[in-house]
Amino acid sequence: MTANETPPMATPRVAAGALFFDAAGRVLLVKPSYKDHWDIPGGYVEPGESPRAACIREVEEELGFTPTLGPMLVVDWAPAEKEGDKLLFIFDGGNLTAERERAIRFEDGELTEWHYVADAAFEQHGPPRLARRIRTAMAARRAGGSAYAEHGDAI
Repeated sequence: MTANETPPMATPRVAAGALFFDAAGRVLLVKPSYKDHWDIPGGYVEPGESPRAACIREVEEELGFTPTLGPMLVVDWAPAEKEGDKLLFIFDGGNLTAERERAIRFEDGELTEWHYVADAAFEQHGPPRLARRIRTAMAARRAGGSAYAEHGDAI
């Protein structure tokens, strides 16, 4: 390699989402119209945008309200076969009040429904590594910290 050549480096896709909870500790999942499974609210980070700003923007677009986000709970290195390297950030969205639940609107057609899901039922709603990622984020929240994960598993 010459002095003017740049070594190869990763250029992962970056996405950010939020975990919202009800009073029983269940997690809010949403059903995207373009996926075969449920997911957490969120989406891809745009160029020049921070993961936190992207999470706020995506929740506003998808659910119709501006979230007050707490700390980052997990960053997950989660490459996908058809999409390449991915870094996924999850932020603490806190507990949703009944008023906030009533404010949920699917204005852009990207989502079709939402409901709360208990820990034991995550695999019934999405891929195993999403379930692992959510559980890793929940554990970080309980511990009052954050976690690094690969394929959803804390390292």
